[in-house]
Amino acid sequence: MAAYRRRVIAAGLSCASSWINRSVCQSRRFAVLPTVVRRNWVTLSVTGALCAVPFTQKPESLSHEELVRRASSLVTDSTNTFLSQTTLALLDSLTCYTKVINNLVTLHKQYVASIKKLSPADEDAIWQLILRQRQEVMERQKDCKRFESCWMTAINLSEMAAEAAFNAGADQASVTVQSNLHVARSQVKHVQQLSEEAEKQLKDSKAGVSERLKMAHNTRMEEDEDIPDAYLRED
Repeated sequence: MAAYRRRVIAAGLSCASSWINRSVCQSRRFAVLPTVVRRNWVTLSVTGALCAVPFTQKPESLSHEELVRRASSLVTDSTNTFLSQTTLALLDSLTCYTKVINNLVTLHKQYVASIKKLSPADEDAIWQLILRQRQEVMERQKDCKRFESCWMTAINLSEMAAEAAFNAGADQASVTVQSNLHVARSQVKHVQQLSEEAEKQLKDSKAGVSERLKMAHNTRMEEDEDIPDAYLRED
């Protein structure tokens, strides 16, 4: 019996010792766990941030310089397309604007020249045409301003793309953009000069601000002054 009790006590001490050792080991692991978690969390955060940017893996056969050069060429291709479309839109809007101004000036001159010969109905019809032409001039002017703003944006983007291509070593792409910029500026400048000349003619003719009633009143006053007093007296 004494021997049995000694074996039980020894077994209990062994179990207690094993439990204490496991507890110590677990506490050590838990103490290290936050550090490991923090390290892994930082790694995952950095990796996630990098994955958010659409990086492309570098092919083994191409250098970084070559990839940057190709990318800058793609940028210049896009800016060339944007510049081409905005230039075309601005040129068309300026051309239509100039044409509408010239039509208004011509119509107004004909109206002024023939006002004494027109019947009230004909005069009213022509004046309605003048008013509609004035409205169209204002609408075309708004279109010109809108497309000019887009065109200036395209000009700025093209200048930056040309500089970026030059710095990246894509000399041909840079030269192409600069050539397109020169052509676009030259064409727009020519059409702008034509529209400015038309605006000057519009201002000189006063077709955009003339008042029909005042003009008609002055015309009637001139006609009354031409009639001799003898014909105005009653018999």
